[in-house]
Amino acid sequence: MSRFTNGLILAAVTVTALPAPTLAQLGSYNPMPGPQATVVIRNARIVPVSAPVIENGTVVISGGKILAVGTTVSVPSGAQVIDGTGLHVYPGMMDAGTSMGLSEIPQGAASTVDNSETGRFNPNVQALNGFNPHSAHIGVTRVVGITQVVSRPSGGLVSGQAGVFQLAGSTAPAMAMVPRAALVIQLPSASFGGGFGGGPGGVGGNTQEVNRTREQQLDSIRTLFADAMAYGKAHAAWGSDRTLPRPAHDVVLESLQAVISGEMPVIFPADRAADIRAAITFAETLKVRPIIMGGRDAVSVAALLKEKNVPVVLTRVMDLPSREDDPYDINFTAPARLVSAGVKFAITSGDAGAEVRNLPYHAGMAAAFGLSREDALRSVTLWPAEIFGVADRVGSIEVGKIANLVVTTGDLLEATTDTRYLFIDGRSVPLDTKHTQLYEMFKDRQQALCAATGGSTGCTD
Repeated sequence: MSRFTNGLILAAVTVTALPAPTLAQLGSYNPMPGPQATVVIRNARIVPVSAPVIENGTVVISGGKILAVGTTVSVPSGAQVIDGTGLHVYPGMMDAGTSMGLSEIPQGAASTVDNSETGRFNPNVQALNGFNPHSAHIGVTRVVGITQVVSRPSGGLVSGQAGVFQLAGSTAPAMAMVPRAALVIQLPSASFGGGFGGGPGGVGGNTQEVNRTREQQLDSIRTLFADAMAYGKAHAAWGSDRTLPRPAHDVVLESLQAVISGEMPVIFPADRAADIRAAITFAETLKVRPIIMGGRDAVSVAALLKEKNVPVVLTRVMDLPSREDDPYDINFTAPARLVSAGVKFAITSGDAGAEVRNLPYHAGMAAAFGLSREDALRSVTLWPAEIFGVADRVGSIEVGKIANLVVTTGDLLEATTDTRYLFIDGRSVPLDTKHTQLYEMFKDRQQALCAATGGSTGCTD
């Protein structure tokens, strides 16, 4: 029997055997959360992050917010009660370095990738407008306890605006906690070390030409910001004196006003020490608030980062060393060394979407190489929330904050820990994912094939 025929029999048997609820869910890999309700989790070990651990405490959530936390909390009448004996309650984690919802299958399926626009200057582009709330990456990410992410565009010199998204909802606007959280500027590299092949900076490389091109690109960004400042002043003048001619509306320059005013920070992807220094210097020139994304060499410029109060979103904690003479644990130990240097940072998976679910294990690896367990947890909860200006809403278990909570069987950063309950915006989130659906779909495939072929194929005694 041909492989094609075998496949048809298997598919037919499998679909026939599927229960109706599973078939109904195949249109979406992210089951919708339930309604906001009053829920009490009691007798649990509560890890607020911003306060000492409560070994046997209670959390009350209602209306999407945390209503009470402590050891002597009364249970509201009619509340759903969850017995948390033996369980742990954590705030939901945040991955601040993703393109989730913008990139589904980067290799071989270009139509599923929408994280960049043509052209070099796209400050008006928003991740919100390309975010796919039904991405298969969302379900498998949130079940490990990641309840919000920063999703950012890429490409060109001024890539567009990143947003902070909660990982539950049917539309992008409903999931957007901060639709316009940060502008992304990709500066041309300030360091050239292409090696021996004649690349930029290598033997035979035209360094002068490379530097000239780089300066032209930097000048074009400076010009864009100068135009945006002039645009803002012209509109402000017209606003105070309507006898003046009304300035023309420009969507590109308008989108930069929050950056120029200091309301919106700027993400500068940079790994090399020279690129990090250049980004900080350039941010000072533009008078904007920088966030370094990447930060492979952040430890070597830690004094400058601390002096300028520039936060870093580390994307390479689990990477192999990039230089031959680097110690094997150079990236594992970077978070602990940044803490010692007084640099604010967050740990991220650095992945577009598929591997964001590994975020807790990046922080766990840092904890195994010198970072305290408390700081490891902060690096994926409270610290990224502070960096992106949402710490008043998420990042810790405090009264008044959004009820983004994960209830686990053990340490949140341990690979052996399971999630028992998940709440996003105070709504109970089903723990079904693409992975669990495929498991249920195919776990009995060999027995189904055996039955379909009358015991002639794929059967064992």
